[in-house]
Amino acid sequence: MIEQFTVEEINLICVFNKQNRNELIFELIEAMNNFDTGDPQSDGEMLEIARNALNKVSKMSDADFAALELFPEYGDDGQEAIT
Repeated sequence: MIEQFTVEEINLICVFNKQNRNELIFELIEAMNNFDTGDPQSDGEMLEIARNALNKVSKMSDADFAALELFPEYGDDGQEAIT
């Protein structure tokens, strides 16, 4: 069973190369090593989102990943949701 992604996880994944599961895993790990916004609370939240997304992507097969339709989630005002 494929775990559902949160809106925040989907939006983060959409920032990266999502054509290949292994490349996405690599990019998420690299991003986690480089998170430093200067705000410890924000950094902690981003690390948690990235860690959860990485965990879910790592558990799925390449075929399951290829079947995903990953598009940024938009807010009620039609703007891309920024979390």
